[in-house]
Amino acid sequence: MSGFTPCLADHYTGARWSELVGQQRHEYDPDATAITIRAPLKEVNGSVSKGGVVVSADVPPPSVSASRRSRGSRKGGRTKTPADTRVVDLPPFFATFSELLMNSHGHPFVFVSPDGAPLRRANFRQRYWRPAWDGVKPDRPEDPRHVPAILPWFTFHEGRHSHSTWLTEDGIAEVGRRARLGQKMKGIARVYDHVTPAMNARILDVLEARWSASLAALTASERLQLGEWFPHLRPALEAAAAEEAKKIFATFSPHGLGRARKTADEDRRPSLSPVYMSGGRYWD
Repeated sequence: MSGFTPCLADHYTGARWSELVGQQRHEYDPDATAITIRAPLKEVNGSVSKGGVVVSADVPPPSVSASRRSRGSRKGGRTKTPADTRVVDLPPFFATFSELLMNSHGHPFVFVSPDGAPLRRANFRQRYWRPAWDGVKPDRPEDPRHVPAILPWFTFHEGRHSHSTWLTEDGIAEVGRRARLGQKMKGIARVYDHVTPAMNARILDVLEARWSASLAALTASERLQLGEWFPHLRPALEAAAAEEAKKIFATFSPHGLGRARKTADEDRRPSLSPVYMSGGRYWD
């Protein structure tokens, strides 16, 4: 859970690494199912700070109020620009993951290491991220530790790019995309274009739809494994399996046998769905 959830956050919030690992539990609004990004976590020369104060597993982080942004200073660990200080609505499935993660520990940060300290970029990359994307012994399929690569050298920040691309594909207006990513509109659009509740609702709808599609794209063995790790997903996984079974059944016609064979072949290959690409097998 502690490794899988940050990866989902990367793809489904579009937030930067420092913004995500800097999240504190009081910055999550359970009623609105949204997070507030105010002060990213800064990691410099081995020291981790939030809001200009060094923090660790034993030293609680400061509570950074939104009013501090209006003082006009970029010092002290606040966001780089006013646009970066924002509220990000979470799709329902990810809000559930976030709440389960926070319920699993009592530390002030949402994403923490096993000892309760804030996540470090290098440790996360080496322990979780790189093995998930690059595989383990990818060129030696005979090795018992072999795990095939998915997208070698895919970076955490590229998940933010993927998020923006998804929203573009799904027809989300530029003002809605930029607001979610913490970016300013350019030119006169900065004055005349505004994010509406309908835009935000549409964003959550398309992200939830992509999540559901990723579950459906998993192979039967992947769905079984994911359900073992995260029991709360079993109803959704069973529904996805049922829908997939309907599609396969529909192909058994004179015109559909070719598609059925193709589906069977694809089931034997590693899935490239967002869930599988998150490297779920490495997260616990």
